[in-house]
Amino acid sequence: MPTEIPRTALQLRSLIKRGGELELSLVEAPIPEPKPDEVIVRVEAAPMNPSDLGLLFGAADMKAAKASGTPERPVITAPVPEGVMKAMAGRLDQSMPVGNEGAGVVVAAGASPVAQALLGKTVAMLGGAMYTQYRCLPAAQCMPLPEGTTPAEGASAFVNPLTALGMVETMKREGHKALVHTAAASNLGQMLNRICLADGVALVNIVRRKEQADILRAIGAKHVCDASAPTFMEDLTEALVATGATLAFDAIGGGKLAGQILNAMEAALARKSTEYSRYGTMTHKQLYIYGGLDRGPTEFTRGFGMTWGMGGWLLFHFLQKIGPEGAAKLKARVAAELKTTFASRYTREVSLHEALKLEEIAVYAKQATGEKYLLNPNRG
Repeated sequence: MPTEIPRTALQLRSLIKRGGELELSLVEAPIPEPKPDEVIVRVEAAPMNPSDLGLLFGAADMKAAKASGTPERPVITAPVPEGVMKAMAGRLDQSMPVGNEGAGVVVAAGASPVAQALLGKTVAMLGGAMYTQYRCLPAAQCMPLPEGTTPAEGASAFVNPLTALGMVETMKREGHKALVHTAAASNLGQMLNRICLADGVALVNIVRRKEQADILRAIGAKHVCDASAPTFMEDLTEALVATGATLAFDAIGGGKLAGQILNAMEAALARKSTEYSRYGTMTHKQLYIYGGLDRGPTEFTRGFGMTWGMGGWLLFHFLQKIGPEGAAKLKARVAAELKTTFASRYTREVSLHEALKLEEIAVYAKQATGEKYLLNPNRG
């Protein structure tokens, strides 16, 4: 291993103790020698996506978080409510690394030609444990970024872009012709809107505030429905009549929105139905929950007949389903459109130490639109 690479690297860890307490801390993790097919990447950018924050915080009450430790080794603790400890059973007393994806420069490589070809290149990575200064991983889990692309520009090259493309691909494979998406003003939602505009796919965007609706309309969104508006159900039904959308992806999870979408789909289909059936329309309506911005129970009133489905959708399962060749096609599009269709925007860049400041956690833990953070583990 080259002498300029340290033997250990700082890594952000998340631990939920059996006694009901979350502990966030920085630890010194050894940097291994790369195997023939592996590379070592100096991590310079990693997004703080909702999926990352789900692992980072677990089910802890971050409003009650407290800081301790030292400036060099800060520690954050927060209580985990007793009622949700069962859901955390699989990770109790395990110090867990965090961060699904990131980007940086390859500073060492194993002996294989594939690994050696990446030496000195700026790459995007997918493989977990990205909230660290140096990451050793298989070369196959790296994507070389186009010349002139910075780590910050490539940090979100996997999860959000592939999720957005996966939604459109799922629509095609399951025989639907249009989509509904919630939390639509997010980075992912804006990517999906750009994809659908480019590909001629009708998209119904659901947001929670007028300001979010304005963001989407400014980038060309044709159908935007504000869930906080008194006319939301009427607006949603009209958009579904216009688009014929019978597939929805819900980032919220809890609350009544999922059921409202299915009921609006049924109402839109009923307008075009020529015969009444007490079992509802015969067109299948499908809603996938892929996020959990609302951790409460999913509530719905069954006014959408008998031809419907509600389930979970996970990017990594989808990629396994379409296989390496299908995934490679999606990744190639991401690489080609990284600075346009799949561009991400961040409100602030923080270091590992700054990420463990209570005032910063209070902002990025909200997962609010327009307040997404970028972590730079090698920032001073």
